[in-house]
Amino acid sequence: MRDLARFLASGRGKRDWALTDVYDVEAVLVGSPKARKRRLVVLGQFFRFARSRRIVLVDPSHALTARGPSGFTGATLTLDQQRVLFRRWTTGPAVHPHEALLGMLALLHGASSREVKMLQASDLDPHARTTRLGDRPHPVALDPASWAVLERCLAHREAQRTENPHVRSPVRRSPAGDRRPPPMSATSSMPAASRPA
Repeated sequence: MRDLARFLASGRGKRDWALTDVYDVEAVLVGSPKARKRRLVVLGQFFRFARSRRIVLVDPSHALTARGPSGFTGATLTLDQQRVLFRRWTTGPAVHPHEALLGMLALLHGASSREVKMLQASDLDPHARTTRLGDRPHPVALDPASWAVLERCLAHREAQRTENPHVRSPVRRSPAGDRRPPPMSATSSMPAASRPA
């Protein structure tokens, strides 16, 4: 209640509960999504009481649900921030290929981290420069910059000499955090005298 009262007085310039509308209540609830359900219950109780006492004519919290609005509700990047990241991922030599791939597919194609994580080499069509992302009904056409980043990631995967079908194959690390050398075949680990001819 206190947060709504402060928001109405300072943010919206409203000094009467009767002027509160559903947009004011929603704006307060968006501020802390984890507490949405609890706050909505308290606001609902207050506005039902206020309506029964004729302090307000309409309960602005009546139509709201405990579930927040669907879709992305987080902070977004400004255009300048997006440009900086785009340059970093496409021209930065020190950027890891996995970071660049995740960033480019998320920034330009709206891919989730799960879609990029589950991307397999068999999902790619090099001739059409498309890829299948998650459960999307149609292949996603990749622009030249995204395709170049994808090729860089595939080259990194090839250098890892892995049989993992995923494009972003994980790097094996020892408990100490050092990279392990790629696995050796059974014949190359034997001494030369005991190798089969």
